[in-house]
Amino acid sequence: MAPTLPLALLLVLLAPGLGVAGPGCDYPAHLWCSSWEIAVACQAESRCTNVSRPAAAPVELSLFYESLCPACRSFLVQQLFTAWLLLPSEALTITLVPYGNAEERNVSGKWQFQCQHGPEECLGNMIETCLMHEAKNFSTYFPVIFCLESGSSVTKNLEACLQVYAPQLDGGRIAACVQGDTGMELMHRNAQLTQALDPPHQYVPWILINGKHTDKLEEEAQASLVGLICRLYQVGQGAQEGGGDTSPSAGALLCP
Repeated sequence: MAPTLPLALLLVLLAPGLGVAGPGCDYPAHLWCSSWEIAVACQAESRCTNVSRPAAAPVELSLFYESLCPACRSFLVQQLFTAWLLLPSEALTITLVPYGNAEERNVSGKWQFQCQHGPEECLGNMIETCLMHEAKNFSTYFPVIFCLESGSSVTKNLEACLQVYAPQLDGGRIAACVQGDTGMELMHRNAQLTQALDPPHQYVPWILINGKHTDKLEEEAQASLVGLICRLYQVGQGAQEGGGDTSPSAGALLCP
């Protein structure tokens, strides 16, 4: 009877160059590179160069802000918009909630709002909220909000900003939203989202990263948002690949 060969040696002989399977590999050698999950299980990642790696989940950023708050405008214009431009869409998703330190009350069945920087800020919050409602698509409305927040007037430059960044949007529909019940209900929803924050917000801008707020995350986001998102997305890539790799090579294309 011919001597039997150990399974690991047999696999090496059958598939030279692939190496020895890991203990969690139940697949024959010719299937090791059939998917990234199998390659990881069989510890053959470095040899399966033609297999696409799974995408990491995007970093989720939620910004709770006020339209006329100087610190909010600075963060949105200098950090958030820059990060959105520089990073690939799969690395970052953004949610904007313009409400901040406003207060609401129900008067005879209609919502009324008082804002930290007065009625003009309430109008600015409403304009941006209705803009988001009408545009639907983030890549359509965010440049317009950037234009409003970086310009001389948040409340008076809507038409000019639409002409430059989103001429397909109907300014009349946005104005109707602002002046009607739809805008009030949308602002009420923003109020509910803000009031539901845990921990409760203490200032604005109030930044959530992947649903969490800490003083450290807030400081990092305000100092270098691109660096923070880049680092967190790399960690996500490492977790998806099963190795926890957070070295620069894990997401080198993202990071300056």
